[in-house]
Amino acid sequence: MSKPTAVTDSSFDVDVLQSDLPVLVDFWADWCGPCKMVAPVVEELATEYDGTVKFAKVDVDANPVTAGKYGVRSIPTLLIFKDGKPVGQVVGAVPKQVLEARLKESIA
Repeated sequence: MSKPTAVTDSSFDVDVLQSDLPVLVDFWADWCGPCKMVAPVVEELATEYDGTVKFAKVDVDANPVTAGKYGVRSIPTLLIFKDGKPVGQVVGAVPKQVLEARLKESIA
């Protein structure tokens, strides 16, 4: 079972941008209710896509540089990176089907 990896401002380049696999990054904060609603969905997808897509979490309070660089203004924001570039985005707590559809179209 794969779990999302905690990523920081200092590890973002290596963990996300230089990844051989597409990466879904969950920008979240501990105080964010909708973030807590989407977290189990992200964990489910991490298990289902293990070996195909990498999953990461960025705490926006602890890592404001990365959140600012990618224009994260509200959370949860989920960005999908492929070949080091953002190729998809979902903002807000959405059903699993919506997030999975966006993920599939972004990595196709």
